[in-house]
Amino acid sequence: MDAGQRRARFRELHEREQLFLMPNPWDAGSARILAAAGSEALATTSAGFAWTLGKDDQQVTRDELVAHVDALSAVTDLPLNVDSERCYPDEPGGVAETVKLLAEAGAAGCSIEDYDSATRTIDDVGLAAERVAIAAEAAHGLDEPMVLTGRAENHIRGVDDLDDTIARLIAYRDAGADCVYAPGLTDIDQIRTVVEAVGVPVNVLALATAPPIPQLAAAGVRRVSTGSLLAGAAYGALHTAAQELADAGTSNYAVRHIPRAVLQDALGR
Repeated sequence: MDAGQRRARFRELHEREQLFLMPNPWDAGSARILAAAGSEALATTSAGFAWTLGKDDQQVTRDELVAHVDALSAVTDLPLNVDSERCYPDEPGGVAETVKLLAEAGAAGCSIEDYDSATRTIDDVGLAAERVAIAAEAAHGLDEPMVLTGRAENHIRGVDDLDDTIARLIAYRDAGADCVYAPGLTDIDQIRTVVEAVGVPVNVLALATAPPIPQLAAAGVRRVSTGSLLAGAAYGALHTAAQELADAGTSNYAVRHIPRAVLQDALGR
């Protein structure tokens, strides 16, 4: 499928009354493996991708992100959503130019969040909603519109205020977001409250403490992503293996190697 067809497919996934999984690869190989595992859509992870560059989260440049999206879009036909942080409002052209560049790189959707890593604070809701509106205009003005996700970062930034989160998500919906996302919510009653309050598709992060997928589906959640968790598990395995090799001088970690047949299937051999 070309980029336009993938955007149309992504919109269809949000319009149907059924939850879909959207795991987050961090490079081309992991994207191919997740596609081969039966995923219906994929999403980038800002943290996972940053680690591949030897950087911490929130340190990736816009040019690096666009090149990453281009690389992942080239290796599967699945719709790709982009974790585009705040959509780089301070870069030339700002939020609108970021959306345009991501679309040109093959993105089917992107997200815009309200956390400012420079000040380590949550943006004023009015300012955040203005940026959502700019992103929505750019995303929806394409010949084949992208899906825009508005993110409220409260719960992964230490602000445990569900009322404020819901007010923010509603503001982002009203500003043009097609989907909303409050990463860090794990209580099924709170998740159900958010779903009922916002009236648009809701994404939930599949944390270890989150409810099982069937419970999320029953609560009306439309989309489940993994954020940096898959990348973190892979890097955790790497760290454990390196420690075993250095401390014990053994390679028992090798028994957990991905089956060669799975690799060959995913990578097209």
